[in-house]
Amino acid sequence: MASSFSSSMRGGRGRKFKSEINVVPYIDVMLVLLIIFMVMPSANDPSLVDLPSAEKSTKPPSDYVQVVIKPNGALSIGVKGKGEEAPETAPNRDALVKKLRAIHGDHPDYPVLIAGDKESKYDDVIQLISEAKKMGINRVGLSTK
Repeated sequence: MASSFSSSMRGGRGRKFKSEINVVPYIDVMLVLLIIFMVMPSANDPSLVDLPSAEKSTKPPSDYVQVVIKPNGALSIGVKGKGEEAPETAPNRDALVKKLRAIHGDHPDYPVLIAGDKESKYDDVIQLISEAKKMGINRVGLSTK
């Protein structure tokens, strides 16, 4: 009887089936993906925003104040329309704001259109919009090509 007992132990019931998931390959894949996602944002320069061009939605007003921002930081301001004035360059933002305040005093109902090049700094455009709003100019827009 001892021989039949030992043969029954060897007969397939000696090993148990494991129903566990091997997570080691999943951990390896997740670590590789983590490294990829950590390296990719540093490849892009976050200070450089490439804005898309837009189609003309409406015609600009007949008379308006135009502020032009160049990528090298050069600023100019002028009046477009019936009472057109030649654009004047401003050495810095403070001088531009003073000139804008003077033009707004002469023509309080004229809207302001800010024209920035594709490579212009986004911060410069936002700062000009903020300064115009602080002056009480309600109609400030962005010019598109």
